[in-house]
Amino acid sequence: MNIHEYQAKELFDQFNVPSPQGRVAETAEQAQKIAEELTGQVVIKAQIHAGGRGKGNFKNGFEGGVHLSESAEKIGAIAKQMIGQVLVTHQTGDSGKVVNKVMVAQAVDISKEYYLAILMDRESRAPVIVASTEGGVNIEEVAGKTPEKIIRETIHPLAGLQPYEIRKISSNLGFAGNTAKQFGKLLKALYKLFISCDCSLVEINPLVTTPDGQVLALDAKFGFDDNALYRQPEIEALRDPSEEDPREVAASEFGLNYIGLEGNIACLVNGAGLAMATMDIIKHFGGEPANFLDVGGGATEEQVTNAFKIILGDPNVKGILVNIFGGIMDCDVIANGIVGACKQVDLNIPLVVRLEGNNVEAGKQTLANSGVNLIAADDLSDAAEKAVQAISA
Repeated sequence: MNIHEYQAKELFDQFNVPSPQGRVAETAEQAQKIAEELTGQVVIKAQIHAGGRGKGNFKNGFEGGVHLSESAEKIGAIAKQMIGQVLVTHQTGDSGKVVNKVMVAQAVDISKEYYLAILMDRESRAPVIVASTEGGVNIEEVAGKTPEKIIRETIHPLAGLQPYEIRKISSNLGFAGNTAKQFGKLLKALYKLFISCDCSLVEINPLVTTPDGQVLALDAKFGFDDNALYRQPEIEALRDPSEEDPREVAASEFGLNYIGLEGNIACLVNGAGLAMATMDIIKHFGGEPANFLDVGGGATEEQVTNAFKIILGDPNVKGILVNIFGGIMDCDVIANGIVGACKQVDLNIPLVVRLEGNNVEAGKQTLANSGVNLIAADDLSDAAEKAVQAISA
């Protein structure tokens, strides 16, 4: 789950991570009022779940999703051009995203920009702090061109962030004196936020120092562990469904793991590994998977029916491949779900089904007696090949 920049700032304030003053606005009038309450130069930022906002353009012709001004009236006028309009950036694709809110914040003078992030590292199975003196640019570029400028520090998950680790990172970034002390407090607070909120990623780019010696988090990106949201109701409440694929939102409501892709053969599979293998073998036979969809090891008929409805909500889908290996899963339950779904949605595209494992014979018998027009497959290769051939016929 991701959140907006203004929500990230609210979390920073809650955990005492220093950042510029600012608030969110939903109307041009609110934006102007906030700007009037701030002093000096003010920055206004379009709030969407995508990077590259500053270089993006609105479909109404307005240029840029980030602007600076010392005039509260101008901030209000800019907000009017942004709110309710579609912003296109290199991350949104040509369709862009609708800007429903803007953040208005105090602009700061910058002496130096840095990069700082904490993320969960799968290899070490521990939090890792990543930092660099090269902030304000894509960290991928730094890693590709000057990897020696990237600092990595693995944190023991039980011991937590230690003072010597803070001093080590601070020294490697070139901080000293009061600036080092401020950075240490910021990093300690950020780590507490990361652990307390079950984050998978907290990225500050840029982290900045100012001429008067402040260390501030200017821009932030958060990612949260979806599997831990059940114990983070306040974090889950920050979710903005309008920023997400509606199919993925619907899937999460039914306990399904769904990610939309750009192909035309939909996949319904139990198990993440098997789902990945199914997509790979569709590609092998010249097809393009339309989604990743893992119904899990204990799916019900209701979940299977809703999975079909979500799949068919994609207008690009020309065929469906169901690939089930029953361990905990009962193949007959899946078969009944398939039959019920097909009858509810009036399926009129090719359906290829491969069942194997627990109670498979009963499942195959249920499908055979259902009257549903489907193509049976013997194994995974056979299923993928038949699915590709069916949509090409």
